Amino acid sequence: DIDRMVNEAEAHKAEDEANKKKIDARNGLENYVYGVRNTVQDPKLEGKLPAEDKTALEGIVEEAIKWLDANPSAEITEYENKKKEVEAKVNPIMAKLQGAAGGMPGGMPGGMPGGMPGG
Repeated sequence: DIDRMVNEAEAHKAEDEANKKKIDARNGLENYVYGVRNTVQDPKLEGKLPAEDKTALEGIVEEAIKWLDANPSAEITEYENKKKEVEAKVNPIMAKLQGAAGGMPGGMPGGMPGGMPGG
């Protein structure tokens, strides 16, 4: 009876680990997307972010949130690929913002969402 319980616990451990990795991947994407949204809405950036860039970022964020809502059971690779896709769209705009700010002291308010590319 104890052996059966140990075997069941081992079987569930692998399943739990897989679920944790999936949740971590989803949370990584969500945190990045909401970090971008918060940066775009930051009052300190008022006037520093061109309207077309702000609109572009808002569209990227909105699309990513819709994707998250439509794909609650996506696989780890899907979450990771979506995050890379969103970063590829967001990072060039954020880089322009940092450049336009003349290397703002202390960097971007709240830091770069999700860290620097490749970091």
